[in-house]
Amino acid sequence: MSATAPGGAYAPTPRTVPARSRKRASYDREVVHAILDDGCLCHLGFVRDGAPVVLPTLYARVGERLYVHGSTGSRPLRSAGGDGGLPVCLTVTHLDGLVLARSAFHHSVNYRSVVVHGTARQVTDPAERAVALDAIVDQAVPGRSADSRPADAKELAATAVIALDLAEVSAKVRTGGPVDDPGDLELPHWSGVVPVRRAYGAPVPADDLAPGVPVPGYLAAL
Repeated sequence: MSATAPGGAYAPTPRTVPARSRKRASYDREVVHAILDDGCLCHLGFVRDGAPVVLPTLYARVGERLYVHGSTGSRPLRSAGGDGGLPVCLTVTHLDGLVLARSAFHHSVNYRSVVVHGTARQVTDPAERAVALDAIVDQAVPGRSADSRPADAKELAATAVIALDLAEVSAKVRTGGPVDDPGDLELPHWSGVVPVRRAYGAPVPADDLAPGVPVPGYLAAL
């Protein structure tokens, strides 16, 4: 179960309250979900042999739970199958703009990010694994799981899935323009924001695609 605060927000904890720019932090459930749902790539952090490790990987949100998949030979995914699970920190970040100030010190970026702390567990229930794997495919390309062959028994045996509940969660967002010092306002340097947007190119068919196979309509919605 997720810890909640009044208004349906996630309850702040010592690990989710930032030391700087606290006004940019949000625990609102809708804000967190929107940021997570707008991406498909996360960074999964954990400790291995006493040293920190951060791995980029695909994820999906299903309700109040995140799923990550990988090879059964992966050490972190194997560790999540232990009795205590695997303590992790998962982050998702979207870069929305480059903020150029008159001074180098006040340069910044506009962004939306989510940080999730918790203990990941390995998913062993076949029904939950099927939901998780379909969700991970659809998080990247909505509608794709129904338009591809499901994993067979051999592929499922080689695939591990871990789950992380959304309980200890925070979002952080920066918007707007540069914040220049009053004494710099008359300097002859351009200041403002360079927007950064995600863009998809035209689908490129596989070299061995049979002639006449149409481009799926869901790709046009990306």
